[in-house]
Amino acid sequence: MPHAPLRFGLIGTGRIGQVHAENIAANPDTALAWVADPFVDGARRVADRFGGRATADTDEVFTAGDVDAVLIASPTPTHVDLIERAVDAGIPVLCEKPIDLDIARVDRLRPKVAAAGIPVALGFNRRFDPAFAEVRARVAAGEIGALEQLTIISRDPSAPPADYIAVSGGIFRDMTIHDFDMARSFLPDIVEVSAVGSRTFDDGASEHGDFDTAVVTLRAASGALVTIVNSRHSAVGYDQRLEAFGGNGTLQVANRSTSLVSLSTGDGVETRAPYEDFFLQRYAEAYAAELGEFVRLARGETASSPTFEDGRAALILADAAQRSATERVAVEVSLA
Repeated sequence: MPHAPLRFGLIGTGRIGQVHAENIAANPDTALAWVADPFVDGARRVADRFGGRATADTDEVFTAGDVDAVLIASPTPTHVDLIERAVDAGIPVLCEKPIDLDIARVDRLRPKVAAAGIPVALGFNRRFDPAFAEVRARVAAGEIGALEQLTIISRDPSAPPADYIAVSGGIFRDMTIHDFDMARSFLPDIVEVSAVGSRTFDDGASEHGDFDTAVVTLRAASGALVTIVNSRHSAVGYDQRLEAFGGNGTLQVANRSTSLVSLSTGDGVETRAPYEDFFLQRYAEAYAAELGEFVRLARGETASSPTFEDGRAALILADAAQRSATERVAVEVSLA
């Protein structure tokens, strides 16, 4: 028997909120019921384009009575309070990463989330990228033997504005946190973090004590090692690669180009177009799949959506990386 569309309340209509609004409108299993943003003109524009009623008052999302699920795409400092509101209202919630920049706030909310039994999912969309998901499934099936090394390369095309860096929580909590979750999707039992960061080109990172370049090594309980390579700039475009190595072989994910066409002339052979230059292009399929998986979770079906606990674990690793890079020590971690 077909389900009625899940009615969403969307909170936040910035860049990522608009992506989610478009995916909700495009999915036959979902519909926008409410769009909330203190900057109500943004909410109105999204509602006019994708459906639902616009409001500047977030409370309406939780009290209207016609919302089956909430999607939080508002600034990070609002996440904990909004997740708690959703749990109190008994409404399943999908929240963009991170849960918060302060692990103490996350841990204060943790018992309530665990006791309530309300689905809470975190927006680690990269888990749903088809290529990464295929490699993870093939590793789990034993195709390359036991996983010994995992290498994740993640470089942005350009650094964000300095005023964003000032409130972002730093590269490890803002950028690498996606890679920490990706690492844990392969090796959930990380026990040690070592990180090195430097400031090589970005004035904003220098101004606010952040890093623009970083390398992180994670050690799993099995002894497997994860290497994460980050940079805030990449002249060749959005650089997103992954390699899984085991005793029986290697599985790799290459970058996606903007074109499959190459040119060969006397000046060069197999000259290709640049890589995709924006995370919303590179992960468009992943965002749509993330929403579909959350719908299954919200309906009580078996689903692989990253959980509140996954979000907490990624933040613990980010905090450990920050300490490691600052103090130049290896940091043991417990994700329990």
